[in-house]
Amino acid sequence: MIIDAHCHAWEHWPYQPMVPDPQTRGRAERLCWEMEQAGVQQAVLIAADIDHNPENNAYTAACARASAGRLLAFPAVDCRWDVRHHTRGADSRLREVARRFNPAGFTHYLHEDADPAWLLSPDGLAFFGAADALRLIVSLACGPLQMRAVSELAARFPDTPFLIHHLGRVRVDPLDKPVLQCVLNAASRPNIWVKLSGFGYAHADGWNFPCRATRPLVEALYQSYGAGRLCWGSDYPVSQRYMTYRQSLEIVRTHCSFIPEADMQQILGRNFQALLARDQTATRPHL
Repeated sequence: MIIDAHCHAWEHWPYQPMVPDPQTRGRAERLCWEMEQAGVQQAVLIAADIDHNPENNAYTAACARASAGRLLAFPAVDCRWDVRHHTRGADSRLREVARRFNPAGFTHYLHEDADPAWLLSPDGLAFFGAADALRLIVSLACGPLQMRAVSELAARFPDTPFLIHHLGRVRVDPLDKPVLQCVLNAASRPNIWVKLSGFGYAHADGWNFPCRATRPLVEALYQSYGAGRLCWGSDYPVSQRYMTYRQSLEIVRTHCSFIPEADMQQILGRNFQALLARDQTATRPHL
């Protein structure tokens, strides 16, 4: 079973330059068609209530309900574009989102170059403490220099999985080894995972499939985190800036040829299945 651990769906295309079909370009129906062609059985909708999409949490949740289990929705909570980002009461807002949507996980986007001190502040600890109490998977967008704080956070909440977006947001033009090391060091926390997604972001010519310059980065992540804590994600439809949906799969399945087949099966689906099984067998607290 292949699971796409990171994709999006929007009712209105949120990016510039505007596309000629903004009402359909980002919709879940197109994603499902792409999944069908590529042989992907399940996908996680990472909500992002950005431009023209203030109700993306509700839209992705509705898409998931209508999909007969093919789509899962991770709502966005207090992300960097939200005026409430890192203000008092984040834990209460997370609990409210959990009450409304009852998700397996949620996503939180940091300003990737910001001081990560909030993560370990009383408000930050209350926020992630709520995630821990609710048994939620944390899908986290952060920068590599914030990984030390994320690692400390993961140590505080060892039962909470933290899934780091897009190769840890390390760039390879050129590959800054000390920056990469910040992401690799976090592998010492067994509850930190990394998504093999967003290859196009890693270097200036990300459109140049199969992004061969990213191979040393992926190899380093594989060596540090092992096959058991990596998950493939397409980042569709944003990834269309760089590659097709099928290419976003094959950049891992075909072009990461150093990964043995058994390990590849873990990365392409079994790891995320295990995370979901953890959620399904847990006793969820009363909301």
